[in-house]
Amino acid sequence: MNELNEYLRNLMADIRREADTSGVMMVEAFFDQITARLTEAGELETADRAFYESGERAEKVRIDGYAGDPRDSEGVLALIVCDFATSDELQTFGKSDIPRILNPLIRFLQRARTEKFRDSLNEVSPAFQVSDLVITTWPQITKVKLILVSNRLYVGRDDAVKLQNLDGVPVTWSVWDLARFERFDRSGLAREDMIVDFSNDFGGPLPALKASQAGAALESYLLILPGEQLAAIYDRWGARLLEANVRTFLQARAKTNKGIQKTIKEEPELFFPYNNGLSATAEEVHCVDTDSGLAISSIGNLQIVNGAQTTGSIHAALKFSRQQLEKVFVQMKLTVVPPDRSEEIVPKISEYANTQNKVNAADFFSNHPFHIRIEHFSRNVIFAAREGERHDSKWFYERSRGQYINERGMRTASNQRKFDLEFPKAQLFSKTDLAKFENSSSGLPHIVSRGAQKNFAHFARDIGERWAKSETKYDELWFRRLIAKAIIFRKLEAEVPKQPWYQGGYRANIVTYAMAKIFHDGNQNDKAIDLDSITKRQMVSNELTAALLVAAQEAHNVISHPVAGMRNLSEWAKQQACWSQLMDRKIDYGKGFGQCLTSKGRVKENEQAAKERLREIAGVEAQSLAVELGADFWSGVVRRGKLAGSLTMKDEQILKICASIPQKIPTERQSSYALTVLDRLKEEGILTTGHTDR
Repeated sequence: MNELNEYLRNLMADIRREADTSGVMMVEAFFDQITARLTEAGELETADRAFYESGERAEKVRIDGYAGDPRDSEGVLALIVCDFATSDELQTFGKSDIPRILNPLIRFLQRARTEKFRDSLNEVSPAFQVSDLVITTWPQITKVKLILVSNRLYVGRDDAVKLQNLDGVPVTWSVWDLARFERFDRSGLAREDMIVDFSNDFGGPLPALKASQAGAALESYLLILPGEQLAAIYDRWGARLLEANVRTFLQARAKTNKGIQKTIKEEPELFFPYNNGLSATAEEVHCVDTDSGLAISSIGNLQIVNGAQTTGSIHAALKFSRQQLEKVFVQMKLTVVPPDRSEEIVPKISEYANTQNKVNAADFFSNHPFHIRIEHFSRNVIFAAREGERHDSKWFYERSRGQYINERGMRTASNQRKFDLEFPKAQLFSKTDLAKFENSSSGLPHIVSRGAQKNFAHFARDIGERWAKSETKYDELWFRRLIAKAIIFRKLEAEVPKQPWYQGGYRANIVTYAMAKIFHDGNQNDKAIDLDSITKRQMVSNELTAALLVAAQEAHNVISHPVAGMRNLSEWAKQQACWSQLMDRKIDYGKGFGQCLTSKGRVKENEQAAKERLREIAGVEAQSLAVELGADFWSGVVRRGKLAGSLTMKDEQILKICASIPQKIPTERQSSYALTVLDRLKEEGILTTGHTDR
């Protein structure tokens, strides 16, 4: 409980800091922070704030947000309500408190389905937007999810509960409380309560064949899963069943496979031989012995790492071919992976198993070399203190959920204070943050507006392709310029809510559009935004702030005036046409904007200077290593290289200089050359690692 109390204090401090910096209400800052976790956890694909409240007690109506267009999430309409306590003291609530919190959201849904309620609202108000969306999409809605998010501790036992249907549409509610968010922040997991209980909930234990020997590193099983059971499981937990990184990757690809649907409709009995089946992982599996042999009675934290389209297609059949599901069977390969090995094992299972979409693990997993390199820079690159501050600091990149809170938690109280100075919480950023910074500056605000996960999927594919072509561009200077973009993005986030023209709502859209516009207009006519000066100062100049806010106001105007036939502003912001409108608009930023720019020639000069510094550092390190290895070592290299006939005249000359240490000291360039020869001889098998341990 002490950890939970500390987590609450830190969370409230973060919320207050964001609220104070941005001038928004604390509950809005809470909503932004919490829904970012919900999308990362797979509970939602996206989350838009849409606050509305009216009435009292039995007539009270309230909504805090929604999860985008249900047509983009298999017909699931998700609505969010916040239960937010301003105290730093841990508070609890139970199942008896749920009606008081949830009923206002239910009343909102009931009223939002009527044109009378919608038309009584201002068209630009978030409540109008949600109501119009509900009315427009209701024929396509297959399920309603009501999500209660709270910074209190829920002491009830229910995770997801089914309510009465609404005109034939099933309605469920679920709770994300403080403990659940703490688990997710610390370990990236919030699924301890996702137990697939075949014995009691899904038709009985499943016959299984154990596919691993006793004492094997990992337990494995083969199962034949009836289509009805798989559809029912997915209907209950939805996208939470799909391994997070694979889900992110697949969101950017084709919708549910039409070929799979065709097989279910026309030849369901052939589904098994036609389909490749599922690859899945679990944290634990419980087995029972039956008259027919081994069977699995329950699976803890099931994750489908390959077979998202198959699963989605079978679930969709509940609506269009329910009777056919009785003849559908799908094979599943199930591997039990302990949580501490998840990051190591699951990416490999996904990469090797997924063939239909040619999934490349390099596209999205947190252990891709790109993320590891950015993490390395974030722990080592020091940024000078801002004007008026005393301490230099670093920007902490969290390539996997829980790194920051865990690294801080391992320290003593005094060392935690040092950690906070070295890595201020305000300078923490995640993979999805990085994707927002980069795609905003690259002119993709409509992609950013589609939500953190879809935006990251787009960024991941792009970075994977670029990395494969040339990884050298992602050097320390690239990282420093990334931080400059982060500073610009967060400056906009803080300043937009303070503007007189800002009426609330759509801040995230305005921010990414304004940043994209500034970079688009600034990077013209041999000019570019001067990121290097922002990196040095660790702040945005007054001139650039003014220009950013001019762009933000214009972005607000474009977003709040969609084209004919488009009434939902959030959906409008996701369209290329919205960005094209803003991109084409001429904006007068004032005379000060020129001071924020630099020549593209200077940008290139800085890049060349950075590469030269890297070469100098590499040369110094090579010389240091050559001297450290010593004359006897290099004499042995010369001897074995000559015996094998693998040395050129130049090779022998430079290696002999190294063999004369300390009488002669090789230059940095000679040292680098000698080490290259050494690596070549090892690759040829002339030298072994044991003989030439570097």
